[in-house]
Amino acid sequence: MCTAITYKTADAYFGRTLDIECSYGEEVIVTPRGFDFSFRHAKGEGSHYAIIGMGTVRDGYPLYYEAANECGLGVAGLNFPTNACYFSLQEGKENVAPFELIPCLLGRCKNVKEAREYLCCLHLCNTPFSENLPLSPLHWMVADKDACLVVESLADGLHVYENPVGVLTNNPPFSYHVTHLCDYMTLSKEPPVAHLGKNFLTPYSRGMGAMGLPGDLSSASRFVRAAFVRENAVCECDEAASVSQFFHILGAVEQVRGCVRLEDGRQELTAYTSCINLDRGIYYYTTYDNRAISAVDLHKCDLDGGALYRFSLQTEQRITWQN
Repeated sequence: MCTAITYKTADAYFGRTLDIECSYGEEVIVTPRGFDFSFRHAKGEGSHYAIIGMGTVRDGYPLYYEAANECGLGVAGLNFPTNACYFSLQEGKENVAPFELIPCLLGRCKNVKEAREYLCCLHLCNTPFSENLPLSPLHWMVADKDACLVVESLADGLHVYENPVGVLTNNPPFSYHVTHLCDYMTLSKEPPVAHLGKNFLTPYSRGMGAMGLPGDLSSASRFVRAAFVRENAVCECDEAASVSQFFHILGAVEQVRGCVRLEDGRQELTAYTSCINLDRGIYYYTTYDNRAISAVDLHKCDLDGGALYRFSLQTEQRITWQN
């Protein structure tokens, strides 16, 4: 399970938590403009926009979980089991395998407007990466500094939703999450105003305007909690404050080891949290066992090259001693 958000101060930020029970060898990966993606069905291009994000590399190919390109467009794929539906190849459409959607969008689209136009001709086909890596059931959030979309391939076809909330989690489909927010329209950062017992009742604690905010770890509750915290979060507009606040927002939905037990006995946890400055191409992250923020700058790599840049995650806790 995962949560993705957008956030804007002086710059635009995009990122997510990856909630999972095991590691698949995640790395920060930079794909320069000259790397050959060799798409299975879609038309390849000799050059594309440079990309930075988190993923794994299999057979020399970057399988991105979330990423952004040099133009400021970001895409994140989140788990969407039982609802995601992919189809056989279709003539007259741009057939794209699910594992190719992030590089397809980021390689050729510089903003949400172009991504929206490209999605109109796109067909998500049921081509797996390999026999050992079957299809992953996903839906995606696409964002730039001005707009945000959700992309879901359901049994009745591809759906592209405008996302004014700037949040995405997992099941149910996005349309449910937006409707579900209506149940929490009265939540407020302000102290509550008494209607019952208004002549003699007073709040006994700060924060009671948010009474009813769901605290469980389900995807529906995390969507509401992330939406409430994101909408009310404020900070200074400098980079350090903005990045810090972004991690605090996603901290409201992170998974602690031991709180979600799976049927096979394994424990789900927030393996990493990411924050991408879409304007500057900087990828920030923390991991479960290392709360210190690490960063990789897209523009410090040779973006005209053809070879991947791979950065191993800093997973050991770094502590600053003061005596």
